[in-house]
Amino acid sequence: MTITTHRVAANGFDFAVDEAGEGDHLALCLHGFPESRFSWRFQLPLLAEMGYRAWAPDLRGYGETEPKPREVSAYLIDRLMEDVAALIDASGAKTVTLIGHDWGAGLAWAFAANRVRPLERLVIMNVPHPAVMAGQLRRSWAQLKKSWYMFFFQLPGLPERSLAANDARAIRNAFHGMAVDKSNFTKDVLDRYAKDAQRPGAIRGMVNWYRAALRLGGKLRGPWPVIETPTLIIWGEEDAALGIELLDGTDAYVRDLTIRRLPKVSHWVQQEAPEKVNAILQDWLGAPR
Repeated sequence: MTITTHRVAANGFDFAVDEAGEGDHLALCLHGFPESRFSWRFQLPLLAEMGYRAWAPDLRGYGETEPKPREVSAYLIDRLMEDVAALIDASGAKTVTLIGHDWGAGLAWAFAANRVRPLERLVIMNVPHPAVMAGQLRRSWAQLKKSWYMFFFQLPGLPERSLAANDARAIRNAFHGMAVDKSNFTKDVLDRYAKDAQRPGAIRGMVNWYRAALRLGGKLRGPWPVIETPTLIIWGEEDAALGIELLDGTDAYVRDLTIRRLPKVSHWVQQEAPEKVNAILQDWLGAPR
């Protein structure tokens, strides 16, 4: 199934969106840090073959989506949820399945909990429910140490310079260094992510997601109503940034929860183990309803 790229005007932004398939049921895939829409290259064809219209946008501040606001407040989770809602509205789809990884999963959690738009299914990859994450950061020194970069990103200017240095070496190392199976992180793939990150304003925008989360919070601070949407979590167990214990307690916030753990797979789960992830998606999602 062919992936095409088009532009979608939504919420004052010109989103670059990779698309596969057609129909009235949208599978909207939200990428994380320091990724781009390219991270869903293995899933879009599968979703299209299953009967979904699959979209993967470069999110606000990332890749080829413009403009890239400078101010931290533009990256408040409340504003990011508006983007997701506007993309759904622009699609004209009748039903929606929301799929997120890393920061995209954090955004998907908030979107589903706040019921911004009706969802048929929610798929989360390697990010805990925000309430569980907040609790672990308060209680667990081990998780606090793993999350050191979130606090480093609060510094002015230095994170941007560090991430951009030496042709975005830190961006490349984030993928290649953390992956258990590195075969899907070839030089061409790493070059793509480095190029996306080095577009004007992109690294600042990417880092501003973290600044807004810690400084402003918004609806990331709850309250957290129980999510009624059937929810699947896919989790690579060898995640160097997020401990597997962050799954504990999720059922308090989700009525209908399914968890699939993948041993010997890193944080980059849908890229590192696409065959396993796709098999889980095919089994759990089924054809559009």
